Amino acid sequence: MTTILTASSDENPFFKPFDTPHGSFPFDKIKTEHYEPAFEKAIADHQAEIDKIASDSQTPTFQNTIEAMEYSGALLDKVSNAFFNLLSAESNDEMMAVSQRLSPKLSEHNNNINLNEKLFQRVKSVYDTRYLLNLTPEQIRLAEKYYEGFEHNGATLSPADKETYRKLSMELSKATLDFGQNNLKETNKFEMLLTDKSDLGGLPQSVIDAAAAKAKSKGKEGWMFDLSAPSYVAFMKYASRRDLREKLYRAYNTKSVMGGEFDNKENVEKIASLRLQIARLLGYKNYAAYALKRRMAKDETAVYDLLDQLAEAYTPVARKEVSEVYAFASEKEGWPVDIQPWDWSYYSDKLKDARFDLNDEATRPYFELENVKKGVFGLANDLYGLMFVKNSSIPVYHPEVEAFDVLDENGKYLSILYTDFHPREGKRSGAWMTSYKGQYVKDGEDSRPHISIVMNFTRPTEIKPALLTFDEVETFLHEFGHALHGMLAKSVYPSLSGTSVYRDFVELPSQIMENWMTQKAYLDQFAFHYETGEKMPAALVQKIIDAANYNAGYLCLRQLSFGYLDMAWHTLEEPYRGDIRSFEQDAVKRVQLLPVVPETCISTAFGHIFSGGYAAGYYSYKWAEVLDADAFALFRKNGIFDKATAKKFRKEILEKGNTEDPMTLYLRFRGQKPSVKALLQRNGIETAD
Repeated sequence: MTTILTASSDENPFFKPFDTPHGSFPFDKIKTEHYEPAFEKAIADHQAEIDKIASDSQTPTFQNTIEAMEYSGALLDKVSNAFFNLLSAESNDEMMAVSQRLSPKLSEHNNNINLNEKLFQRVKSVYDTRYLLNLTPEQIRLAEKYYEGFEHNGATLSPADKETYRKLSMELSKATLDFGQNNLKETNKFEMLLTDKSDLGGLPQSVIDAAAAKAKSKGKEGWMFDLSAPSYVAFMKYASRRDLREKLYRAYNTKSVMGGEFDNKENVEKIASLRLQIARLLGYKNYAAYALKRRMAKDETAVYDLLDQLAEAYTPVARKEVSEVYAFASEKEGWPVDIQPWDWSYYSDKLKDARFDLNDEATRPYFELENVKKGVFGLANDLYGLMFVKNSSIPVYHPEVEAFDVLDENGKYLSILYTDFHPREGKRSGAWMTSYKGQYVKDGEDSRPHISIVMNFTRPTEIKPALLTFDEVETFLHEFGHALHGMLAKSVYPSLSGTSVYRDFVELPSQIMENWMTQKAYLDQFAFHYETGEKMPAALVQKIIDAANYNAGYLCLRQLSFGYLDMAWHTLEEPYRGDIRSFEQDAVKRVQLLPVVPETCISTAFGHIFSGGYAAGYYSYKWAEVLDADAFALFRKNGIFDKATAKKFRKEILEKGNTEDPMTLYLRFRGQKPSVKALLQRNGIETAD
């Protein structure tokens, strides 16, 4: 029997205003037992608000229908934002159990709204007359968003089909939740403890120290490696023990596919099938057609056109890169090396070092986390005049988390920014930006956002601070770009604000930030040696610039493989019941560069598309890369710190959210449509004019 813990309204922090700086979450007072009572009350309150809107006897207007819905459910938003963000960043078995109990209730609540016929008819009435109501463009956009949302979620179905939709959507919600939790548990389960120092061949001292610290934290002697990004990536790149690289590779790439309690094969098939059934029920041939209707790409033809165009352009370069690594490895070892996937990082990094005299250990001393923070925050100051002031009075959910007041160029408060940098057992892998509170304007007051960026970066050790790799700094900039999109939001309505944009547009503000990492004028501002304080030598900066396009072809095809796999699952027109590994291999064969390892599987750990928001949307990273290359070309032309260009990007892209069509916003900023040309030139595939 399941016991649901309760807390009185006097004790539950969610049931009273937050007495904290900027009304931030009182993480020091919120306990796991507070969530379920808060969700119960929040769902009931929201349902009462919805019932009142639906049963209003007054003629439907924008204010009494669309706007009323937009501002309803405030408590539910608050509780959901706290719970689901911590479920990703600071989870435990108790939180996971709560999420399992909540999932069907939240699905049912969403369905009760989306399938409410009276409510839909009121929304439709406003939508049908939207151009006659003297609405602002943003209000028209919001009315369209609500109507399309209802349509997207089954409102136009017959009563019988609505019940089918209700059932399918609840099953899908549970399956995606199960998928994500299995993935996290499977990741945390694996540990590789080495006790013989000879097993550490090739590993830099910084990696060895981190592994020793990890083992010590688990109460063990030796050096521990696991599947967290800093541990896994470093071992695969540097370890000379090929058998141990293979062991770690197989553990990482067979997650949730080898049977056992955390297996995801059934969840993958179930999720793909449920999505297809929902799409077919709503009149679409497959899930991609259903999902892409509200993306810049619009349809699967445009997505495949992009993937195929990039595959054609980059494949010759990628094959040349692979052959060069093969030749280098064979020459280095003195025998023909049959490179397997667990060899790729090791030998390609050795070739990079030989060709450019550059590796992570050469740059790591110049990327001490505190200096990098100053560099990232400093870029926001150079471009947008922002200032970041640590505020220790803002409660945080873990001692490692920091909170900052974000101020504009006049010292006016703009946002809270939380930063959370290092791996923990309760944190899922990867890196992401999220929002605890979005920006909106109500009753004339601009309610400012609370934004968080969460990463899994190299930890400090007992003898060294956190020294980041080049890729980790680039990831920081990427997530910080998302954060700027949230922090600088300037919309009226919360569901149109900040990052609430089309999935294939949301990566533009993040990916454009990565461009500064190969700009000497930027690196000179913060890349100082953590011991001597000396600036990164000009020769080393030049090596970074020279190596910027190293393996650009290989990396592009790797991203395309994820895009092709995503589209393969979501362009199915019949449920798939075959072998998942065979399905994958067929989906990505056009861009497959290294030998296939039969036991491995991407799908069963592909959280972006099976438990995240990127289903039929993983192509977005390449789509946005085309946009960001084209957009940064304007900064290159006018100056990488040019305030006029930055002001235009802020005004037309970062502040606007989803208040207008993204292509309209882009054209207004750039003055031209994007093409792949700027990306091909940036990667050296084509020569610049």
